[in-house]
Amino acid sequence: MFDSSCYYISTQRKTWDDSRRDCLQRGADLVVIGNRQEQAFLTGFTEVAWVGMTDRRREGRFVWVDRTPVNRNQLQWARGQPDNSNGAEDCGDLYTRIDFIGLNDSACTTLRQWICERKLS
Repeated sequence: MFDSSCYYISTQRKTWDDSRRDCLQRGADLVVIGNRQEQAFLTGFTEVAWVGMTDRRREGRFVWVDRTPVNRNQLQWARGQPDNSNGAEDCGDLYTRIDFIGLNDSACTTLRQWICERKLS
């Protein structure tokens, strides 16, 4: 738990779309990271996990699953990211490696763990 949200970090690996479906079935959604404090809290639970951002609708314009734009200057991105490698990286993940820490764009079909978020009222 952090601030007014409760989180679920999966132990399985799924695609971004299947991960989102799992979150929705839990009454949550893929995490929307609002600031660096929340990002710091989530960093380190797993080496890499899907988060709720994508640029599928318009390349280079990331939006969260709640349709708010991702403010790229407010959050920490992994070095050189986003890079749309091979023109096929439209979904967001959070990396925690010694030499690669922060948000990243990956192919949506890659199997990863994921982080769900449920806002508490």
